[in-house]
Amino acid sequence: MIRRVLTENGWVRGLPAADPRVTAYKGIPYAAPPVGGNRWHAPQPCPDWDGELFACDFSPIPMQAPIQADPNSLYDREWHVDREQPMSEDCLTLNIWAPADGRKDLPVFVWFFGGGLQVGYSAEMEFDGERLARRGIVVVTLNYRVGVFGFLCHPEITAEAPEAPANFGFLDQQAALRWVQRNIAAFGGDPKRVTIGGQSAGGMSVCAQMTCPANAGLFRAAIVQSGVFAKPYPADLGLTHGFAEAQRTGQRFFDFIGVHSLAEARAMDAVTLRDKALAWEAIHGWAKSFGEAVDGVFSTRSSQEWYLQEDRVRCPVLLGSTDSEFMVDVPAATPEELRNFAREAYGDRADAFLALFDGAESTEEIQARGRLQSIAFAMRLAAAMNARGSAPALLYPYVFAADIPGPDHPGTFHSVDLWFFFESLAKCWRPFAGRHYDLARQMCDYWANFIRTGDPNGAGSHGEPLPVWPAANPADPQIMRFAETAAAVRNPVSPIEGFVLDWALSHML
Repeated sequence: MIRRVLTENGWVRGLPAADPRVTAYKGIPYAAPPVGGNRWHAPQPCPDWDGELFACDFSPIPMQAPIQADPNSLYDREWHVDREQPMSEDCLTLNIWAPADGRKDLPVFVWFFGGGLQVGYSAEMEFDGERLARRGIVVVTLNYRVGVFGFLCHPEITAEAPEAPANFGFLDQQAALRWVQRNIAAFGGDPKRVTIGGQSAGGMSVCAQMTCPANAGLFRAAIVQSGVFAKPYPADLGLTHGFAEAQRTGQRFFDFIGVHSLAEARAMDAVTLRDKALAWEAIHGWAKSFGEAVDGVFSTRSSQEWYLQEDRVRCPVLLGSTDSEFMVDVPAATPEELRNFAREAYGDRADAFLALFDGAESTEEIQARGRLQSIAFAMRLAAAMNARGSAPALLYPYVFAADIPGPDHPGTFHSVDLWFFFESLAKCWRPFAGRHYDLARQMCDYWANFIRTGDPNGAGSHGEPLPVWPAANPADPQIMRFAETAAAVRNPVSPIEGFVLDWALSHML
């Protein structure tokens, strides 16, 4: 069994996973510690180490809000259970699960965690790569800088390094992908068969990596879970900042924390800086504080517009969401407000829009008629724009609608599908039954097929063909629905969705 490999920086020793046919390597550095002068700087090359790195445990997680492990909080109860999780600015590490039998040229899956670009870490229990590794895939999960450490902008930073002035968390991900290209063969992986994936802000990260033309050749397929958004009604998502605005935010933040230069801010200890950033976010909101910025270097367009960019990294994309997250109501509570909104938003098409609400007088009726899901709408847009493009790529949409057991009756909450795609249900406290495990096996099989070939279709773990998962086709809309089992279902466009879709498409180009 392969437990020891040689990387560009030195020898690494892993440990048997729960299944000894898989070796787990945890906490491997892929870049230099982003401390001191490397704070708010593009990731630097990892120094070599002497002897053997015993990769037996996860590294400290990125600096972020302290983990509360509150049993009354849904997400703490679900997976943020350890309030003693070590945390450090020195966090640029990755973890690998690989078959231990010496096979070569295996497909590779690189995973970006979610958390609004403010929190999250690769050691979360649901991101266990063992089940995928048992299917012959080399799995990589990685840490990247978040919050003020990963996404602060400031004119002094730009002046110091105009070639890499912002989006340091995304640059960390890019550096890890380059590390994979140089080193993954030692673990049995094929650098030409890399798929990237992520959920929530991790899915946004995947979109960001696709919008960077310099990433051509670093991956050949992508998985975006609950990470591509488009508001159906004219609105500001608040997820991406213009670069000038982001730099002004950085200047105001330096004033807020009482420093007068980049050098002073870099000299501040990490915990103090984190706590001051949390105080800033409490006032201004995280979405308007430290996030993705279109800096004109790494990011030339918002990650949420990846499907509009002709020179993006074109590849097959598997994308979807749960069926109850990110619902959006029309911004009107009365017929008068609806008429005003329609005239302002749609101009000479206002009457056609209002006709879809004919007879709706109460707030409940108006919202019931106009309620749409931002991710489902984004997938419609992506499919339509992809079909129009000069070099369309296959998109495979899904929706997760399984019943989720537990006394809290949570429904299909944001992120719950992670337990299923990673087939890590056994780590969850919920009383999952056999049907849930069967569904998780199917979902993980689809993932494995997609990672191998760029197409989720093929045989499952039982050796029999899985139900067909059709690619997106605006002329024949279907979607893979994961509920009691996996099945492709018709996904017709509703009248209200059709109107806003046509309006959006007419204003896209």
